[in-house]
Amino acid sequence: MAAQALTSSSLLTHCWLISGSNKTRIPFLSRHGELKSEALGLGLGLSLSTQSLVYRSRVSVPYVKRRCSITTVFMMLPTAKPERASSGKVPRWSARAIKSFGMAELEARKLKYPKTGTETLLMGILVEGTSLAAKFLRSNGITLFKMRDETVKLLGKSEMYFFSPEHPPLTEPAQRALDWAVDEKMKSGEDGEVTNTHLLLGIWSQKESAGHKIMATLAFDDKKAEELAKSMDKDVILTTK
Repeated sequence: MAAQALTSSSLLTHCWLISGSNKTRIPFLSRHGELKSEALGLGLGLSLSTQSLVYRSRVSVPYVKRRCSITTVFMMLPTAKPERASSGKVPRWSARAIKSFGMAELEARKLKYPKTGTETLLMGILVEGTSLAAKFLRSNGITLFKMRDETVKLLGKSEMYFFSPEHPPLTEPAQRALDWAVDEKMKSGEDGEVTNTHLLLGIWSQKESAGHKIMATLAFDDKKAEELAKSMDKDVILTTK
């Protein structure tokens, strides 16, 4: 008996248990580190690494350890420079930045905006909340509620019956902000990931964008950007006890 796994995100979501010489596929779903099958009533304890999958059945299936292939997870965000992505030398985005991007899309949908702009990228950073960039914004009086209020003042409200797409596409300034962040990381020559600090400074670099204008309205300026840039290649390290 062997296990095979497929994944389309950083979490394993679909698996099959392949049994017998006829290689019958039994579907499983993974939730919170467990594999479950409605067909067999099995629960499999799951331990994941990038190298192997270890599972133990709660019924009569003996303890087995098998190496299986798991699709590589690319921690990338949209880019207007696909030729750079194909080079294989592009730094990855941090998990916080990926989460912030997802939260930005959600904020755009909440406001019923057709696209994800620099203003909602800022909201995403604040919603994620644990990065140095988010802490720096809050320490300077820039909160999520203020961002939302200023965004509505600047861009207005959407029509009542308009519904945003599930993944609102990026505005041109927002896309340039993302590419600026990656470019700056590559220029630094430092190892590590592209963080929310890079993203925040990328938004600030887009002088005509809504995000820049709102930050300026909330008293963010070049001096504060320079102060934040000193920690551009760092981020908060979370520890658990």
